[in-house]
Amino acid sequence: MRATLRVIDSISEWTGKIIRWLCVVLVGVVVYGVILRYVFNSPMMWAYETSIMLGTTIYVLGWAYVHRHGGHIRVDVFYMRLSLRGKAIIDVVGDLLCCFPLIILLIYISAVCAGQAWSVNEKMIETYWYPPAAPVRTIMVIGFCLLLFQGGAQFIRDLYQLIRNKPYD
Repeated sequence: MRATLRVIDSISEWTGKIIRWLCVVLVGVVVYGVILRYVFNSPMMWAYETSIMLGTTIYVLGWAYVHRHGGHIRVDVFYMRLSLRGKAIIDVVGDLLCCFPLIILLIYISAVCAGQAWSVNEKMIETYWYPPAAPVRTIMVIGFCLLLFQGGAQFIRDLYQLIRNKPYD
């Protein structure tokens, strides 16, 4: 089991470390688009949609990395004052009632949308560039799956903490 959790953690780490370099690319695309628009008065529509696609990729593929490092949003008013066992109880109940059902639903919906996008060759229509929408929709499915795996790994750790009253790792 520990080996499986290490593999999931390493995939999340690896993905996060690679995806962070897309932030540099995103900044470059936005700066290039702004310079073309305001300095040369020659806007490029591809820069806008490329920045949307890059931003989506960064957000979606970064979720598992953020979850791995506990960087997700949480109301810490009470949570930070709890013992490790109390935190594990809240995390296990929250995962079972909210996190897993929502992620599974989002995987299903995004997989259906990605399948439809591939089958009809869907295009993004915000500009006249019309890039394909299917790759971004597929990346969303991958991101939700990575988040589910990382959430499952954390769930196992929390459940172990709850049952044995000691950390798993």
